[in-house]
Amino acid sequence: MSRRRLRGWLLLLLLPLAGVSSWLVIAERQPLVSRSEGIAASSIADARRLLASNHPSRQQRGDARTALIPAALVDTAINHFASRSLGGRGAFVIVGRSGELRLSIPLHSLPDTRYLNLSAVIAGADGYPRIAAASLADLPLPGWLAEAAVAAMIRAAGLAEQWRVAERSIRRVDFDAGAGHVVVDYVWQPELLEQVRSLAITPEDAVNLRSAQTALAGLLDHRAGAVPVPLAQVLTPLLRCCSERSPRCGRAALLVLAAHVSGNSLSQLLPEARSWPRPRRVKLSLHGRHDSAQHFVVSAAFAAWAGEPAADAVGLDKEMRDARSGSGFSFADLAADRAGIRFGELVVARSPRLQAALQRPLSDGDLAPSLAGLPEGLSAAEFERRFVAPESASYRQMTAEIERRLSAMSLYR
Repeated sequence: MSRRRLRGWLLLLLLPLAGVSSWLVIAERQPLVSRSEGIAASSIADARRLLASNHPSRQQRGDARTALIPAALVDTAINHFASRSLGGRGAFVIVGRSGELRLSIPLHSLPDTRYLNLSAVIAGADGYPRIAAASLADLPLPGWLAEAAVAAMIRAAGLAEQWRVAERSIRRVDFDAGAGHVVVDYVWQPELLEQVRSLAITPEDAVNLRSAQTALAGLLDHRAGAVPVPLAQVLTPLLRCCSERSPRCGRAALLVLAAHVSGNSLSQLLPEARSWPRPRRVKLSLHGRHDSAQHFVVSAAFAAWAGEPAADAVGLDKEMRDARSGSGFSFADLAADRAGIRFGELVVARSPRLQAALQRPLSDGDLAPSLAGLPEGLSAAEFERRFVAPESASYRQMTAEIERRLSAMSLYR
């Protein structure tokens, strides 16, 4: 073997070792961010208020607006993204007139789990946010290098166009530690909404959604609208039909069904859905209750599209609002929510247990546990008197009972 060829083979052998050793140098044994992936119901409330004050339907092209985004909501969003997309954790805080972003990503491929810890300080420069300083583990990075890396990652992810639209819209970003807000001045462009839709729903998703809605229309076409139909009698054949078309069609079926039970139209997400077959308006029930079917299906769709923490937070936020000015806080509704979340996770995971269960007729009892004995209709004052808050021992005792009932079911063991 020639000396040149020997050097080539040695280089090929050393490159992987060099890569591993560099990871070992950068990776740390402890995460910079250590927290759960849970989402507080207050974050859902913050998101609702932010959307209400900046709703696209009330804006015209070129309108100048200011959005006051709670720092806690930014923190929750970053942690949710890190959990869902990177398998890690994230955090955000405002320090003075800057925002500090932190990420911890586990590196399971190393001999023992270590963490890639990143941090960045973001400050306003001429009204536009810039990375003032950054670090990878203990290695400081100049801001310009961190920005170049971010730009490269955006291009690699295929998000360059969305990023350009956002840049054209944003006029100023500031950080207000006193008020706990990220202040964003922007000019409304309808293209922003289209870009958000393109991120949320891919072309493949759109095809699956149309297939699922067509299938649902066919299943309900012969049903009488005045007679409630047990949810299992529709959900089971719908999922069977969709799974035959595409492995990823299951979550599309859940979203289509969620729109149906809540009385909404998918055209709010996809304008082209206006021309799709429209399912007959039929009331679905779960354990004889229409509201339980709504809670189950909507929570299943949330879990399938946004993950369990988001679905849990949305359900709890809904009950807290009902306690203040609605039908009252209901643990029965929470039980239907939790059953739907478990079901949605099985659909996304294409669980063999679920696939086997769909081969036979399912009943509502296969989908959700008994709701008997779970407190309902609690006003805000009654909820506070009996359960204090969602963090209390008495509240956790009720949620533990719900989980016990779910774990006793064959589908959710």
